[in-house]
Amino acid sequence: MMKTKGVLRGKGVFAALILLVLFFSLTSPHFFKVSNLINVLRQISLLGIICMSMTMVITCGEIDLSVGAIYCLSAILAGTCMVHGVNLIIAVAIALTVGTLFGLLNGILVTFCKIPAMIVTLGMMNIARGTALLITEGRIINISSRNVKSPILSSFLFFGQGRIFTIPVMTICFLGIVIISWLIYHKSLLGFHYKAVGGNPLAAQASGINGRGIKTLSFAFNGLFSAFAGILNMAFLSNIQGTSGQGMEMNVIAAVIIGGTSLSGGEGSIIGTLIGVLIIGVLNNGIVLLGVSPFLQTLIIGIVIIGAVAIDTWSKRGRKR
Repeated sequence: MMKTKGVLRGKGVFAALILLVLFFSLTSPHFFKVSNLINVLRQISLLGIICMSMTMVITCGEIDLSVGAIYCLSAILAGTCMVHGVNLIIAVAIALTVGTLFGLLNGILVTFCKIPAMIVTLGMMNIARGTALLITEGRIINISSRNVKSPILSSFLFFGQGRIFTIPVMTICFLGIVIISWLIYHKSLLGFHYKAVGGNPLAAQASGINGRGIKTLSFAFNGLFSAFAGILNMAFLSNIQGTSGQGMEMNVIAAVIIGGTSLSGGEGSIIGTLIGVLIIGVLNNGIVLLGVSPFLQTLIIGIVIIGAVAIDTWSKRGRKR
């Protein structure tokens, strides 16, 4: 019964995506152009990378509000190191490590110190954002051949700006992350543990599953994926600033919930999250093409989050009956 409802919900989300595409195709002559569709793929790539790891966190029954700030801080650390002459590969490694450590600290505080995830990650969001602003002092860090002396700078920028057969390289990176996440989530023991810990923590513990370790690992992955997305964003823009990624966590959470991952934990799907990401991307792109106020995006996403959570809550009540 549970599986059937999950399939039905998945079909409903996919149908919603098709309807959105049809609507914007009919209302805007520019939407279905190849150049615009490729632009949509590029726009969703960074959001989608973080959504993959957020799916794991939410499946464990937790939430992470710090992803946008970690995304920003990691890129700023990488950029600052590059500008000050640190080897580019080492700079990127430092940024990825710091992002992972922030995620790990989130997990430790939530699971071992038993502080609610909402409070921990909200505080971590401010710590990471404040640190980013302190490092930059409000200035933009530019990554160019003029201030970064590295023979592989052009290769680094290619990951953000390059294309292979017209497909943005960052989109190819995103698809690679989707495949890795799908294998972890659906085809590995770790993915089974995520669902077990989120669905029934006591039963998982009785089965010998280390719930604290599993949840901490999901937060660490979230920090790593956020850092990776932030570095790709810097490679795309050739710069980074302390306000980058503000509000990103809401789009991430919205996409994951729209995709069918239960906010109460235990259920989810990587393909569903991918469809949720596409819905957010198509919605944002279509609104811009129609010339509607961009502020409407925030309003719609808020409504969508409430609606998706309401549907999830009602469906769970229906199963219990």
